[in-house]
Amino acid sequence: MVNLAVALRSSMCIIVKSAGLVPHTVETEPGTKVNFWLPKNSIENSGRKPAKPAVLLIHGFAGDGVMTWAFQARSLSKRYSVYIPDLLFFGGSYTDKPDRSPEFQAECLVKAMCILGVDKFVPVGFSYGGVVAFKIAELHGNMVKALVVTGAPPIMTDSNVNRFGFSSMSDVLLPKTVRGLKFLLSVALHKRIWLPSWPFKDYLKTMFTNRKEMAELLEALIINNDTTTLPSFPQRIHLLWGENDLFFSVEFAKDLQTKLGEMTSMESIKNGGHLVQLDRPFVYNKLLNKFLASVY
Repeated sequence: MVNLAVALRSSMCIIVKSAGLVPHTVETEPGTKVNFWLPKNSIENSGRKPAKPAVLLIHGFAGDGVMTWAFQARSLSKRYSVYIPDLLFFGGSYTDKPDRSPEFQAECLVKAMCILGVDKFVPVGFSYGGVVAFKIAELHGNMVKALVVTGAPPIMTDSNVNRFGFSSMSDVLLPKTVRGLKFLLSVALHKRIWLPSWPFKDYLKTMFTNRKEMAELLEALIINNDTTTLPSFPQRIHLLWGENDLFFSVEFAKDLQTKLGEMTSMESIKNGGHLVQLDRPFVYNKLLNKFLASVY
């Protein structure tokens, strides 16, 4: 029987290829490799600045780059040089270093972009990738033209975890059973999907291969201090949110907008959940393109 998760990912790869992107691996340092989907000419002109403004799409925890951003790649690629990385321990990206922090993920992406000749870009981060995107803006503000974040705060604290009703992030984000995966998708997607059990089994086998390292990433994500002050960001920040996000509500996003200050704008999308870019891709793409056009 065909592995449906593999077939789905292959379909997403076809969509990304149709946007003019190709797979490429960047070694940021010995023992650390980051897989990308990126413009073909960026390989041919290695080390040179891209011809079009650069956008870096950073995925969340339940999938890799193409599974998260395939529907955005084609929409953006006409006007922008689109870079879709797989974070460490997703999609074949790997490090032999012990650091599992969002800061390390951010540093690896920045090193990779520098190697690729990109010195200015807009990170677009979703969920866990949103935390990494905030870290890039905090640590390398001179490289960040602006920032777009969906479904994520700059810092993940104990209270964020407790809001989900689980003792740890791994309980919900690293499901081990079909029931656990169904629950994760039910709270991540606004649209309800029905499938028999076997596609979920396929997904568990295909997308959660580095469980030990992934659990360590989640452990390193949480800060045990709810009074931590948010970093100051000089760049424009746009919060692009699903109105029906069950992980981080619209009210949470509005409060975050206030805390981040006057350089932060926000838009919410009706009938969109945490995975709003998959729930409502056409609306998401329209709003994302609108913001990017105001930046570049």
